[in-house]
Amino acid sequence: MMQPKIKILLVDDHPLVREWLANLINEEPDFEVSGQAGTTPEAMGLIAMCMPQVVVVDISMEGASGLALIKDVKAAHPKVNFIVLSMHDELIYAERAMRAGAAGYVMKRDATDKVLSAIRTVMQGGLYYSNAVNAKLAQKLVQGTGEPPTVITVLSDRELEVFQLLGRGYTTRQISEQLNVGFKTVHVYCSRIKDKLSLANINELVFQAVRWHESQQPR
Repeated sequence: MMQPKIKILLVDDHPLVREWLANLINEEPDFEVSGQAGTTPEAMGLIAMCMPQVVVVDISMEGASGLALIKDVKAAHPKVNFIVLSMHDELIYAERAMRAGAAGYVMKRDATDKVLSAIRTVMQGGLYYSNAVNAKLAQKLVQGTGEPPTVITVLSDRELEVFQLLGRGYTTRQISEQLNVGFKTVHVYCSRIKDKLSLANINELVFQAVRWHESQQPR
């Protein structure tokens, strides 16, 4: 008797990425893409309807982030496994993804080789994170929390999203549209970031955001 296929849901706001992933995953005899979503509300509905074993989700989407989706779904459906598939540097977001409840993290540039391995690993009860992330987490465990505060450690998930978008040259109006939140809400986030990073004004905030964004780019 054939074993039922592992049901996988894809959540990404780029249709071409979802199509490419679906083709890759459906080639596996024991995998089946049971649904695709381009927004987090759409994903919530599909998860409740088809109850996939694995959800492959991007972090940055319009409206609520992938991290928020993971937290919400894990609260309601703790047995659903999440794998983050993102263009963002794993060393920046992996710990946040793990705290949200994700069992794995794959960079989009590595997806062809690693996303299938990640799915198999988490379905066997394991975690799929890179050696660099595992080493970083082990170092934090050994050294404790005495490291100096940084952008990554002091900002909330949403604040870091706003900070990144500022660094990429987005205006507050564009950030409002990208994140599907009110213009005033973006200003509140900017004010909180400014206070947490001890910055004098919005100009200094934008300057530091651009510098930080540039520092994260591959050399």
